[in-house]
Amino acid sequence: MPESDFVRFLKSSPTAYHAAREIRERLSFADLHEKDRWKLEPGKSYCVTRGDSLVVAFRLPKKTPEKSTLLASHLDSPALKLKPHPESSSHDIGLLSTENYGAPLLHTWLDRDLKIAGRVTLKNGTTQLVCLDKFPISIPNLAIHLNRDVTEKGLIVHKQDHLKIPFTLKFHEHALEKQIGLGPLLGTDLFLVSAEEPALLGFEQDLLAAYRLDNLSSAYACLEAMKNSKVSEHTLQMAIFWDHEEIGSTSYVGAGSLFIDQLLERIIGNREDLFRLKSQSLCLSVDVGHGFHPNFSDKYDPANSPEMGKGVMVKFNANQKYATDSLHAAHLIQLAEAKKIPIQKQANRSDIPTGSTVGSIMAANVGIPTLDIGIPCWAMHSIRETVALKDMEALTALLEASL
Repeated sequence: MPESDFVRFLKSSPTAYHAAREIRERLSFADLHEKDRWKLEPGKSYCVTRGDSLVVAFRLPKKTPEKSTLLASHLDSPALKLKPHPESSSHDIGLLSTENYGAPLLHTWLDRDLKIAGRVTLKNGTTQLVCLDKFPISIPNLAIHLNRDVTEKGLIVHKQDHLKIPFTLKFHEHALEKQIGLGPLLGTDLFLVSAEEPALLGFEQDLLAAYRLDNLSSAYACLEAMKNSKVSEHTLQMAIFWDHEEIGSTSYVGAGSLFIDQLLERIIGNREDLFRLKSQSLCLSVDVGHGFHPNFSDKYDPANSPEMGKGVMVKFNANQKYATDSLHAAHLIQLAEAKKIPIQKQANRSDIPTGSTVGSIMAANVGIPTLDIGIPCWAMHSIRETVALKDMEALTALLEASL
């Protein structure tokens, strides 16, 4: 079977930095820089990047913007990140130390082929993306003979002691810098990523397993919708690819910043028209959700559990962990039904708190009604997650129809 375009996107995006570059290249929109004075033309498409990992693409309507549709996803994933001074040794074994980025499912990172990827800052102050494909590494587990009760009590992974990476049997300093081969480095933002390629699963090959489906599945659907949509008469179309969602979004490149509010003001030109546009706009926050898992049915609400392969999920939460309200959800559901796109509703068990997305953060910061949607996913935050291909198709179709 030929490799799908989505799989190619996944393989080109081992980190948020690589994904941001891939998105810019695939869109081929005119680049804008925050420091420049902008001269925007009706009907044209533009792209703004901040910090190598936040990308915003937008297309101006042919006439005066009267409303806007925003698609928001994120490019980062739970991971293990190398510390600023990662190298150490024990019994002459060279080790790289890590810390948790977000909340990775730690035991899934053991006994896996891994590689190092991310961004480095060179001595001249410029940055460069790297991916050490040719030098796989691994974090070995402990033999069961030395941990006899692991199958009954479960594996406890100590974040400081158990997640060091052996890289050589004879320690030598500056090994990582030499392996990267770009000369002295002023700084690094390097992550461990899975070296295992995406794969189709099941007798019907209707499931896809890969690293970083949370949330590159959503980012890809937003990218495709933006790329394939047509210029509108009066609607400003925008796709936002945030970083740092997995660690709370409170950063220069995260949804907790005022970047989008300021960007909209630069596009519209005056605050009165901006406020009028916001009142007619809608943001779709797109992130994966927990698909019903038949082995753990007691973890789901019986009437509100989205199923794999049954379409896009609209996420609800009484405490606004998700930004969805029934009024705006009704409009989206009607659109999906009119386009014959499968759609379902999701809410957690009342005794199990849900996670969060960029949705409520953006709704508060930008002042635009927001819906949280996505597709069901198994093993979220594992190094190997699973989604259904039919759901990917439904999500892309719904986002295209929304623009």
